[in-house]
Amino acid sequence: MSEETVPQQGGGAGAAPPKGLLQQMEELMAALNADLSALDADLQSTGSSPRASAEQGDVG
Repeated sequence: MSEETVPQQGGGAGAAPPKGLLQQMEELMAALNADLSALDADLQSTGSSPRASAEQGDVG
């Protein structure tokens, strides 16, 4: 049993060839970027960004 074996995700029946490590990393980075963008949008909409707090502190 190899530690490098990654279970296939999705509904495929194994017809697709296994993904290379680079492609897996690119997909993970794209998903991470999307999650971070959504989090950033949520924080900006609530006014809880650290930048906004720092700017408000510098005004007074």
